[in-house]
Amino acid sequence: IITFLSQNKLLRGFNMMQYFHRQVQLWGEETQIKLQNKKIAIIGSGGLGSSLAYALGASGIGEIHMIDFDEVSLHNVHRQIAFKVEDEGKNKAEINAKIIEDRCPYVKAYSHNCDFNTWAAKNIEIDLIIDATDNLPTRGDINTYAKKKNLPWVYGSVEAFHGQVCFIQNASFSDAFKIINKTPAGIAAPIVMHIASLQANLALRYLAGLSVKKDMLYYLFFNDEGELITQKFGLPVT
Repeated sequence: IITFLSQNKLLRGFNMMQYFHRQVQLWGEETQIKLQNKKIAIIGSGGLGSSLAYALGASGIGEIHMIDFDEVSLHNVHRQIAFKVEDEGKNKAEINAKIIEDRCPYVKAYSHNCDFNTWAAKNIEIDLIIDATDNLPTRGDINTYAKKKNLPWVYGSVEAFHGQVCFIQNASFSDAFKIINKTPAGIAAPIVMHIASLQANLALRYLAGLSVKKDMLYYLFFNDEGELITQKFGLPVT
């Protein structure tokens, strides 16, 4: 006899496969179910973080932590796709977490209104960190934490019409980059979304058990003729 609880569980499983139908076509039901057990942290909930929340929030990852102490400002709205003008003054992580849960019933999203080091002190168990910050010192802190916890992380940065992406596992960000405080140049929304999309693809492939090239920095930019150039560099492995 199938109990009412079992019937609900079967129905939820059926509905979940319908929700993720096109992904299930890509990698099968078993992989989609495994994603439900994965947990990630997105550090930063602004430009990159908003796009990552949309790209990964409805992918089937079971638990997503959005971390950011910042509030929405008017100048954020044009490139940080989660926000509207009326969101000015609201916490970015809280908005993104709500959007994730509103879009997908198969994910639990947590917002953390704090900086990275405060979140790190909570010792929350996760499978992957995704960098959506806008400064090198915080990325250095992420690198230190990831090494301590033996966690991989996905680096992403964007400025003007160029960006960088890297899945870091054995390399050290702090050894490869000079950690300085730097005021970023101007920026438009499309390049932010593009870099976040590449980060999301690396993250999702890794969490789904597909191959990912690790410790390879991808540098994308438009040259003077307007051609999109992609270069790649192996980071030194410690």
